Amino acid sequence: MREVATGLIGRKIGSTQVFDPETGACSHVTVIEAGPCRVTQVKTREQDGYAAVQLGFEEIKPKRARRPQVGHYKKAGVPPMRLMRELRLAVDPEVAVGDTMTVDVFNEVGHVDVTGTSKGRGFAGCIKRWGFGRGPMSHGSKNVREPGSTGGKGMVPAKVIKGKKMPGHYGNSRVTTRNLRVVKVDADKNVLLVKGAVPGPNGGLVVVSNASRG
Repeated sequence: MREVATGLIGRKIGSTQVFDPETGACSHVTVIEAGPCRVTQVKTREQDGYAAVQLGFEEIKPKRARRPQVGHYKKAGVPPMRLMRELRLAVDPEVAVGDTMTVDVFNEVGHVDVTGTSKGRGFAGCIKRWGFGRGPMSHGSKNVREPGSTGGKGMVPAKVIKGKKMPGHYGNSRVTTRNLRVVKVDADKNVLLVKGAVPGPNGGLVVVSNASRG
């Protein structure tokens, strides 16, 4: 697990554009509702062997959470949350259980990494899934959208090797977009504007953390 300096759980809102007040240049940005998150557990190197902070995002009714989760939140002194994630930190956290972390943690951060679940596109062929080229469209062609040879008897090895690019389930996987530039931090609205695309649909849950170059 990659160690970070700070991070938050958020929700992808959508995309918009902003203009540079000095040059007037237009930039496409993605809007992320980052936090507020409640600290539900703190782990240190001395006590747990590694440094981490456990965060909860979006308060829900107790009946919407499982009983073990309700007990865990009650011990931390926070209401039940919709999503809980643990972020491994490079150093021991300076926050305490029950504290609230807001988007202000990214005020001094230049670039962030955003992790989310990509859009599910169901079963897809090689052209859509991997960007394969199309076969000839002439009369008699039987290889218009097929993947082609995957390993015949006269080839070595005479089998389909593991990792071969084949048709299959496309999307709905964990994706991390790295080094997105932070354009604006709006603490009043708990909004973070980043330049570039963020995985997942509008309304999807994401984890935002400082990038290695940030």
